[in-house]
Amino acid sequence: MTEFVIRGMFKAGSNRERFKKTVSSQNRNNAIEKVYSLIGSEHGLKRNFIDITDIDELGEPGNESGSEDE
Repeated sequence: MTEFVIRGMFKAGSNRERFKKTVSSQNRNNAIEKVYSLIGSEHGLKRNFIDITDIDELGEPGNESGSEDE
C-alpha cells in the first residue's frame, strides 16, 4: 500500500480548522474517501463541510510503525 499525506480544512462552528492526515491506501481516490470518513466521524461532519486542498503521495511506507486506522 502507498502512503498519502492529505491536507485541507473543515468547518468547525463559525471557523475553519486546518488538518493534515497521513493514510495508507491502494490509490489516491481511496485515500481521499478514507480522509472524508475519518474527519467526518471524528467531528460529526458531512463531506460537503470538508475541503481537501493538497494530496502528496509518499510511496510505500518505510520502517515506520505508525498506527493505521481502520
